[in-house]
Amino acid sequence: MCRNIRTLHNFEPPATRDEVHGAALQYVRKISGSATPSQANAEAFARAVEAVTAATHRLLDELVTAAPPKNREVEAAKARERAAARYATG
Repeated sequence: MCRNIRTLHNFEPPATRDEVHGAALQYVRKISGSATPSQANAEAFARAVEAVTAATHRLLDELVTAAPPKNREVEAAKARERAAARYATG
């Protein structure tokens, strides 16, 4: 599950609300051990996702760096190359 959580800091353009929410959702799924909560836990699960989303937004807003922003397309291409090498058959 956690493989879907990606680095969100220092990208141009910055992380979107959907990306931050998706990372928060994956985090809560991982720590709760449940991809889909039961009805009894749905409200607590939703509150946790919103709290982690808010904390992530605050963190990203407060982080500083002297490094130039990364290009999303270049980083995605690098990830595809690593995956191809990792899962190559032969």
